[in-house]
Amino acid sequence: MTQLFRPVGLQEMSLLWDSEFREFPPRLVHQPFFYPVVTADYARHIAAHWNVNDETSGFVGFVTRFAVADDYLAAFERHVVGARNHVEYWIPSEQLPSFNHALTDPISVDDAFFGPKFVGHVPQMYGLKGKDAIQQFVILARTWDYSRMDFVCEVSANRKAVYLNSWFWAQHDFTDFGIGQDQKHKVMGRLQKAWEFNQITFLLPLIFRENAKRMEWPEPPESRPTPRYSLS
Repeated sequence: MTQLFRPVGLQEMSLLWDSEFREFPPRLVHQPFFYPVVTADYARHIAAHWNVNDETSGFVGFVTRFAVADDYLAAFERHVVGARNHVEYWIPSEQLPSFNHALTDPISVDDAFFGPKFVGHVPQMYGLKGKDAIQQFVILARTWDYSRMDFVCEVSANRKAVYLNSWFWAQHDFTDFGIGQDQKHKVMGRLQKAWEFNQITFLLPLIFRENAKRMEWPEPPESRPTPRYSLS
């Protein structure tokens, strides 16, 4: 098998989640090719210098990693575009289903880069409804203080938003919202513990798991009515 990479924006990451990270979504009408790249460095360069400035990418570039069966990939030529290390494959859009079928494992995420206009995945239900990525983290931090059971339930109900925004939370400074680094690490650890409690299989970023290892997970307390929060 051959390891390949691809930088993707927020919408494509959302569709990857919907597929349980088993297939890339169909190309749009104006996209005749699917472009996986050969190196992680090249994928990071595109994500950090192009995706973060692109509105259609949601001002974010996720670097995905995946493996493709060698016998399938042998039918396609490598193309050097620009610099010597800018090597990619050109997969015709109509052959993307067969490319997906040749993936040997689920697609994973290696890294993420964010532009200043990043809003994040905005859910449409429960306590995080209509909130951007920053507001969501602040609300989750407050929810823990109010009701741990509500915190666990919110993570379960909005697991897609938690996953897609977790890469941003790992990098963002929440000091202006009264959340210092120590508290931020505690919230990330609690999110990981809630993730495990809800038996969600997709991995949150490594820093979440590292913080969770240093924490004890208390017994879930009694449930309380879901609180209403504002960030005013």
